[in-house]
Amino acid sequence: MPADGGSDQILELQEQVRQLKEAVVSHAVVDQAIGMIVALGRVTPDQGWAVLKDVSQHTNTKLRNVAETILVWGRTGVMPREIRIELEDALDRHGPTQIPGAPPER
Repeated sequence: MPADGGSDQILELQEQVRQLKEAVVSHAVVDQAIGMIVALGRVTPDQGWAVLKDVSQHTNTKLRNVAETILVWGRTGVMPREIRIELEDALDRHGPTQIPGAPPER
């Protein structure tokens, strides 16, 4: 392998590794935020994903940033007003029509 081609290949592989590491961390953050939405909003994981996407789209905020904001809120109780309002609205749109464990409505 030529010396100059090898160093280019090494740099390219190092960049790919950096991107993969970033993707793994981002995925973990999103999964944790979905878990919080599921637990606190009493929704399914699919509904939690839909809520997270809605909040991202309606606030024009990257999904990972919304997820990070939700995790910070879980630790501190602080959430930007715009995100909180959209989170509440998205939970209303996607949330359960009945509280889990409650007897069926007649």
